[in-house]
This record gives sequence, structure tokens and C-alpha cells, in this order.
Amino acid sequence: MKESKDKALERALKKKAFGYDAEEVTEEYAAADGEMKLVKRKVTKKNVPPDLSAIRILLEGSGGAETMSDEELEAERARLLALLSERKGGEK
Repeated sequence: MKESKDKALERALKKKAFGYDAEEVTEEYAAADGEMKLVKRKVTKKNVPPDLSAIRILLEGSGGAETMSDEELEAERARLLALLSERKGGEK
């Protein structure tokens, strides 16, 4: 069980480090004829950019972050953003 929790945590950390797209659903209900009925449903897509702290944690786990300066970490973040942008361009 602990191993699966560790894997789930690692997946979540990688997702945060690389950035991801998320959907937010907002639903509005109103009472009609004694029942609650869906009146409006709005789906908003959001892009969550890569997170520098998550990148740092991943690199610390691989032993690479201790030797990287903040400038190097920012460069890695920019590289990951460019990679993400490149991948999104190929999906369209």
C-alpha cells in the first residue's frame, strides 16, 4: 500500500512540475416544480504552468538540484515550458 501511495505522490509531483490542463465545471441549479433542475453549466479549461518548487523537489530526488543555481533552475523551467508548448503544438 505504501508503495502505491509513493507512486501516486510521484505522479502528482511530476504533473505539477511539467504543468497540466484542467477543467473546472460550474453548475447552477434552480427549483422548478418542487425539483432542483440544472439551469446553467459552464466548463472552463485552465492551463496550470510548470511549478519551480516541484521541479526543484524532483531534481533533489535525482541528486541534481543541490548543484543547480536558481538561474539554472529557471532555465530548466523555461526548457520544460518550451517542451510543453512544443507538445501542445503537435496535438492540434
